[in-house]
Amino acid sequence: MPSSLSWEVSVRPGTNAIEACKALKDGDGLRIREDLASLIEKGHESLTTAEKDLLKWVGVFFRKPTPGRFMMRIRMPNGFTNSSQLRAIADLSLRLGNCVLDITTRQQIQLRGFPLGSVPEIWEKLRGVDLHSLQTGMDNVRNINGCALAGLALNELFDASPVLFELDRMLVGTDGNPEFTNLPRKFNITITGCLENCTHNESQDVALVPALRYDRPGFNVLVGGKMGSGGFTIASPLDVFVSEQEAARLVAELVRVYRDYGPREARSKCRLAFLIEEWGIARLRAELSQRLERELPSAGRDVRAAHTTDHLGEALQNQPGYRSMGLCVPVGRLKPDELSEVARLADEYGDGQVRLTTGQNAIIPNVAAERIDALLEEDLLQTFPPAPSFVRRGLVVCTGTDFCNLAQIDTKGEAAKLSASLEDCLGTTGSPLKIHWSGCPAGCGNHQAADVGFRGLKAKIDGKVVDAVAIYVGGRTGPHAAAGREIVEMTPCDETLAEVVADVIRRYDPLADPAQTSNWNEAGIPEPAPTAGERPTSESPQTSSPE
Repeated sequence: MPSSLSWEVSVRPGTNAIEACKALKDGDGLRIREDLASLIEKGHESLTTAEKDLLKWVGVFFRKPTPGRFMMRIRMPNGFTNSSQLRAIADLSLRLGNCVLDITTRQQIQLRGFPLGSVPEIWEKLRGVDLHSLQTGMDNVRNINGCALAGLALNELFDASPVLFELDRMLVGTDGNPEFTNLPRKFNITITGCLENCTHNESQDVALVPALRYDRPGFNVLVGGKMGSGGFTIASPLDVFVSEQEAARLVAELVRVYRDYGPREARSKCRLAFLIEEWGIARLRAELSQRLERELPSAGRDVRAAHTTDHLGEALQNQPGYRSMGLCVPVGRLKPDELSEVARLADEYGDGQVRLTTGQNAIIPNVAAERIDALLEEDLLQTFPPAPSFVRRGLVVCTGTDFCNLAQIDTKGEAAKLSASLEDCLGTTGSPLKIHWSGCPAGCGNHQAADVGFRGLKAKIDGKVVDAVAIYVGGRTGPHAAAGREIVEMTPCDETLAEVVADVIRRYDPLADPAQTSNWNEAGIPEPAPTAGERPTSESPQTSSPE
């Protein structure tokens, strides 16, 4: 079936409101750019719901907690950036924004707190340093994840970043691509040659992971992973091996299949996982084979290690005599002066490159070995330490109530507070833990892919509504992926939280069989319950997401 025949999808009876919104632009949300001047003129107070949604196609997000102050998600494929780009973003934040910058789990930066009228100036500044914000929200292929040390890491089968950038050019390019702007829902992709599982492959709609077939390097294909919309669904093997040369075309065709056949009814059931649930893997594979007009080779040998890495600290590179230095950015949040300082260090000690990670951290690569000691003495490395405590090292935190109207709690504030309390009672050394926070069931903090995960909620205790969390354990991605299990239904975010979590950590072996967590409640881990039979107030299914 030619892939160009069916990409414009009209609104069908029973489809959701977002489909009707897209129909206003004939399925191409990028066309909201044509209206930007008039939208600025009439002001943010007059924006319709449809206009607010359509702006997300170009990476501009109305934020209910800060009306009149918008967020922009900047596209950074593979998390690759450089000092010039970071200085430009820092300048925009300082002059036009609110001096709050966030690194996301998709390896990009979010600029916050600017008025709608500043968008043209921001776009012009970004274009000047080869950046843009297109197709970073709503029903698009989001920023494509890859190993932050691609091309540099010792433990990679090959550098997969050229494949990733080829695919990004196909799907988005520098000016957006209407062929891929009318998907049923968002679409997450990772492409990696890293052997150490640094990109949450199993939570992606499509993941290409390193494999060997008859000693030939390439990728195995995983499909249908997701967070939110009912929890962590682990991606399934498609039983396909693809070479580096053919990989980008294959993934683009998978996106087209999803565009043409994916469900477009309830938003909570529109991800690729639900098309696979309806079709089965065999039909998806057959459709892909037909479109590519060739037989697809079966999967090769997955060569990934069982463990994961975060690329923090000093690491040897493939390039003799050079090191990378991974810096832990607390809860993924920076100020403009801190981002500018990262840029300065990248220039002074490296070659100007900076790599962002899925753990919301930053890496300065290509540092000469003899300059490492001097870099370690820089003041910024006290704020962004390369060797953080074991409870902070794997900390990933969603936006929270600061800027997200779906969040139930201040995730970043609570995460910082709990980390300090855990260091007081457990110390700073131990086996590194992935501790992830999501403010709501949408799961933007990937809480079910962590050793210990938190999902924010509201609870009523003694007649008072309080911030609280559900606690999950045993989540992981990689060859032995498992969804975290909820072991504490509700515990308040008060002085007792650290005691509960410390007990969980003392009992938890990150290398244990995830099935062991089924006995945790019987093992005596405290599980506070709402008073007088009252239940948490946010247990109803989540049908929307931060987009």
